[in-house]
Amino acid sequence: MKIIAFGASPSKNSINKKLATYAANLFENAEVEVLDLNDFQMPIFSVDIEKEIGEHELAKAFLAKIAGADILVVSLAENNGNYSVAFKNVFDWCTRINTKVFQEKPMLLMATSPGAKGGASVLGIAKNAFPFYGGNIKATFSLPSFDANFDAINDKISNAELDNQLKEIIKNF
Repeated sequence: MKIIAFGASPSKNSINKKLATYAANLFENAEVEVLDLNDFQMPIFSVDIEKEIGEHELAKAFLAKIAGADILVVSLAENNGNYSVAFKNVFDWCTRINTKVFQEKPMLLMATSPGAKGGASVLGIAKNAFPFYGGNIKATFSLPSFDANFDAINDKISNAELDNQLKEIIKNF
């Protein structure tokens, strides 16, 4: 079983990438590949640039990674209540090639933030929007107050109740 995981943030120390990596590695007998959005930097999408260069090679590469997955583990960064610009740009380029970006792959959709809401706004937006783009969302999980609930030294959720909640989701996935 192949899992593609990513945090939808360009931060080198992305808390969402840490959460996605942790969650993906909880699946048993899985090969996990963690993507870094910085490897998919493209010019800001516009129809003018698209007309000039056509389908961007990095968008094709991102879609190929999704195509090779059996499961997607995605943790969304919340910037001003919405997706990060970096993720939105990759997403926009990809939709021009394949509207069903997520290709109906079973998805664990998550979010975390330093605040108590745990990225609830962006998680809600994605939960409603992703199915139109081939997102087969099987479960969602929000980790509030990342710094208080995640042990960055050991790369795991430190809050036992939240950790058990995520493990139960994955067990039933």
